[in-house]
Amino acid sequence: MKFVIDKAIPFVEGVFEPYAEVVYKEGPDIRRSDLKDADALVIRTRTRCDVSLLRKTPVKLIATATVSMDNIDLPWCKEHGIFVKNASGCNAGGVTNYVFSALYAMASRRSIPLTGATIGIIGLGAAGQRVEETAMGLGFKTLRYDPIRAAAEGPSDFHDLDEVLAGSDVITMHIPVNDTTRGMANADFFAKMKPGAIFINTAQGELVVEPDLIDAIPRLGPVALDTWCHEPDINRKLMDLVDIATPHIGGYTLQGKQTGTALAIRAVARFFGLSDLYEFFPTTDIVEYQAVRIDAHDKSQGQIAATIQYNYPILTDDFMFRMAPDRFSELRADYSYRREFYV
Repeated sequence: MKFVIDKAIPFVEGVFEPYAEVVYKEGPDIRRSDLKDADALVIRTRTRCDVSLLRKTPVKLIATATVSMDNIDLPWCKEHGIFVKNASGCNAGGVTNYVFSALYAMASRRSIPLTGATIGIIGLGAAGQRVEETAMGLGFKTLRYDPIRAAAEGPSDFHDLDEVLAGSDVITMHIPVNDTTRGMANADFFAKMKPGAIFINTAQGELVVEPDLIDAIPRLGPVALDTWCHEPDINRKLMDLVDIATPHIGGYTLQGKQTGTALAIRAVARFFGLSDLYEFFPTTDIVEYQAVRIDAHDKSQGQIAATIQYNYPILTDDFMFRMAPDRFSELRADYSYRREFYV
């Protein structure tokens, strides 16, 4: 067997060598010629998997160590018998850490009280659910919008979008991009939000109509963006207007990367019957990067903010990005994975 692997995937080197020929390449540099005798492709979001890359290759499996599959032509793969597996939920902890570090940092900087605030969660997948759990642990109220889950589970625990926008002091996006959600955060969306409400997007840039957000910012409260349209060529005007800007690193924790790699490796192992790797999980000896619990009981907003900022000083990421926004891809590739915290 032969596996072609994005060399930027952490913890993967040496895992498959006892079982297959392994070729490591930079994700954007993987070409069809590299796949002419490959059985599996293990990637991140940096490799565009479409007909131009995959046609007339023997690839049977694409495993991505990420949640997003926007870079993969799923209908074409299904039509041509290529199984695709993502690392669902691997970034939930990191994204949640980002949301609350951004929220408390922006509230502290602008002297916005958060006691009794309501967080509107758009999308209740793995990340949205983790955000909800953390919000409740920190004493927030929540409003939930997820039409797919509402249809499957019944509407009683969910709200319609207008209710969430009108009733929330914070809106945070955790929904995938598809034909129904692309551009959902538009002028009408922002007009329905409370004046002064906080907006956070860690999901996908294409959820937002960026010119509409620019127009809405004077009416809104603080805005934090980790994802952008047309990455890595981001809208510099928008970056200058938002309170926190980062280069799509919301899920970049050590634990998230361990889990993403583990799920990709397990997918390959199960597909090809490599039983020794069915429960693979990469280990690290870096004790200081182990996940840490934050006790929020009887703590003031300032104390919680300080503790969260100590564990993830998000304003450092914001500063580094603003210093070199043209280095979007390099900042992502060279990012030092942070440890996760939980409440």
